[in-house]
Order: sequence, then structure tokens, then C-alpha cells
Amino acid sequence: MGQFIDLDAKDGFSFPAYVAEPAGQPKGAVVVLQEIFGVNSHIRAVADGYAAAGYLAVAPSTFHRVKTGVELGYTEADMNAGFALKTAVEALPAPGVLQDVQAAVDYAARGGKVGIVGYCWGGLLTWRAAASVTGLAAAVPYYGGGMTMPDEIARKPQVPVLAHFGNNDHWIPLDTIEAFKQAHPEVEVHVYECGHGFNCDQRGSYDAAAAQLALERTQKFFAQHLG
Repeated sequence: MGQFIDLDAKDGFSFPAYVAEPAGQPKGAVVVLQEIFGVNSHIRAVADGYAAAGYLAVAPSTFHRVKTGVELGYTEADMNAGFALKTAVEALPAPGVLQDVQAAVDYAARGGKVGIVGYCWGGLLTWRAAASVTGLAAAVPYYGGGMTMPDEIARKPQVPVLAHFGNNDHWIPLDTIEAFKQAHPEVEVHVYECGHGFNCDQRGSYDAAAAQLALERTQKFFAQHLG
């Protein structure tokens, strides 16, 4: 089990991050970026999983600039609340929450080379981080909502990227995934027979087979680039 600590961004803003330590010497570090539901039990479990695999795991609260202590579930009301918070964070002046992601990466570096993984909105932030956050060695966005739109496709990642999508994701149409793949042949893209949120075992869209295969590919990717 991990614990929350406070991190400080470059602008002096202090925010919480969930940190899970591996049993022994870290073999690297993984920053875990939340969905629109906060650093909830699912995201903490993801971080715990990476810690169990030998990584120092850090999950920053990317909502803290607009609302503190957010921990939502997956009801329709939770989704509406989370979407409103995401919209508020996206409206912050640049660099916005990416400076908090940078602070999390800087902290995680004590564990060695740093990878970043994110889900849903966190996947979009992971893609942005791959292009603009320093100190990263690899990035893995899961079903990053918006990252297949033209303005996001235009970004140029500075580190190796592995991207996971579902072919029945009503938020991310297949034709936009194709456009992303065409624009970024350097990115390893996998598309699974499932919908949005397939990695989260607390959601109705959870797909155990796709989640397991994506995790295996992600762990192999991190082993390659963080070792």
C-alpha cells in the first residue's frame, strides 16, 4: 500500500500525489495519470501494481488546481462531475496541469528512468507529456480521449510511445485512430476488441483479456526503456 505525499510544481503550487514504493531497489519509476475520476481506488490499485512489479509509482492529483480531494466512482453523476472538472483544468492558462505532471516526473526520477502511463483523460495528458515534459524515457497512453484529434496528432513525442485503443470506443472513432497511426508510424499502436475504459475493473466496459494483454505489452515496453 502506498501513501499520499505533497509535491510542489515550478510555480509553487502544492498538490498531493499517491506514491507506492517497491519492496526492494526500484528498477525504474512509473508516473500514473488518473482518469476524470480522481486518484481513486482504481488508480491507486494501478500504482500499487506497478510498485509490485518493482517500480516506484507516483500518481499525481491532476484535479487539485480546480478542486481538492476528488475521488469519484463510475456512475453517470460521477462522469458528469469528472467531465466538468476536466473541462475546468483544460481551461487553465498554459502550461496548466502539465507543470504538476512535470513535478511528479521529477520526484519519480529518484527511482531511476521514468515512464508515464495514463488512462482516458490521463492518456491524453500522457501524450502531451511525451511531447513536452522533460525527464521521461517512455510513455503509454490508454484510450486517450482527444489525442487522435488533429491538434493533438500534430504534437511530436520526444520519447518512445506505446498507445492502446479499443475498436468500439464511442469517444475515439476508429478513423481518427487510423489518422493517428498514419501521422505517427514511430508510435506502437494496439487496437483491442473492446470499448472505452477497458482497463478499469470497476467499470461496465472492463475487458479482462484486453486489459491483461495491454498490461503485458506495457510492462514489456517499460522493461525495455526503463531498464
